[in-house]
Parts: sequence; C-alpha cells; structure tokens
Amino acid sequence: MNVKIKICGLTSIDDVEACVSSKVDYVGFVFHKGSKRNLTFYEATEIASRIPKNIQKVALLVDPSDSDLKKLLLEFKPDILQLHGNETPTQVSRIRKKYGLPIIKSVSMSSEKDLKKIEEYTNVVDQLLIDASKPDTKCPPGGNGVSFDWELISGYKWKIPWLLAGGLNFRNVRQALTVSGASQLDVSSGVESQPGIKDRNLIRNFAYAARSENHNG
Repeated sequence: MNVKIKICGLTSIDDVEACVSSKVDYVGFVFHKGSKRNLTFYEATEIASRIPKNIQKVALLVDPSDSDLKKLLLEFKPDILQLHGNETPTQVSRIRKKYGLPIIKSVSMSSEKDLKKIEEYTNVVDQLLIDASKPDTKCPPGGNGVSFDWELISGYKWKIPWLLAGGLNFRNVRQALTVSGASQLDVSSGVESQPGIKDRNLIRNFAYAARSENHNG
C-alpha cells in the first residue's frame, strides 16, 4: 500500500524544509483566526515559496466568503482547497465550480450515523478528510489531537479518495492504517512539540512510520 502523507498547520520555513526532507505529499496552511496555526495569505506565500512542485499546497479555510476565496487565489495560489467548516454539499459544489480547484471536505466522525452524512459529499468533492468530532464546541477545527474509533470505518469504501485525520502520531500510525484501511494520512498536532510548533524529528518519525507500512502493506 502506497501511503500518502499530509502535514497540516505549517507556520515557518523550517516546517516546510522538514516536510520536503521527509518527502511528504501534501502540506497544509491554516487560514482561520481561531487556530494557533493561523497565517495571513502573505505569510503563507512567503513560507510556501520553498515548496517544490511535487508537493501539493492545501489551503484550509472555515466557511469562507467569496471575498476570502478570491483574495486567497490571488495571493497564495493553492493547489487544493480544504473546507473545514459547516459548508453544505450545495455550498461546496458551488465553490468547486466557481473557483475550479480540487476540494477536500473535512467531515466529523463519531458514530455510524455519520457515514450517511459523509456520503452526501462524495459527489461534490474530490477528496474527503475523515476527522474526529471536536472535543468542545469552543475548539478550533482540526489540530486538536483527538481520534475516533477507527473500527467505525474499517472496510468502508468511499468512491473517492480520502484521508484519515485526528489524533495521529508516529506511535499509532501503523495501527491506524491497519484498522481504518486508510491510504492517506493527515497530521498536525501529532508532529508538534507544543500547540502550533512543528517538530522536525516528529515529522521525520511520522513519515518513516507511515513509509514502513508501505513496505509491509
């Protein structure tokens, strides 16, 4: 199994260099004021200038307005949009058609009943990101270090690609891949020394653990 890796919430050139060194597949930049990883479009553009073309830049937004999206595309120029708010399938479809970029939609998973809700997005997005529900309504979307019961999606087949997120780290990545059946992983807090601060060694260890699964899968 060829496992792809996304490191989300980059905030510095050092973060980018660590991701490039570990040969990840996607890097994510957060544009949400409630997050410790929030950046301005200008800051993200400066940091992203070191990213080679073989690594895709993902812009994470929460319920973005058209003005936000227009400014983002003008200043930052992402490869993929990741919608991490309460965007409905109709809203997501409109954004995808209007701006012409691939879309990853983050959806929360806490019980079997969420599977039906997730299915509603499969015709309007390019990829899904299956994440744990927020531990508290005041928590920012993503990067909370909380996982869900991977057995809930074990053996489940979506018709589009998807990423597993929530509480991942180099210690549990092999179990996460085995139980969930994921072939793509998204990690943020699991490669940080403290909230919002990425750790080069943890990024390397996570990538190594996931790639070890490549050889064993």
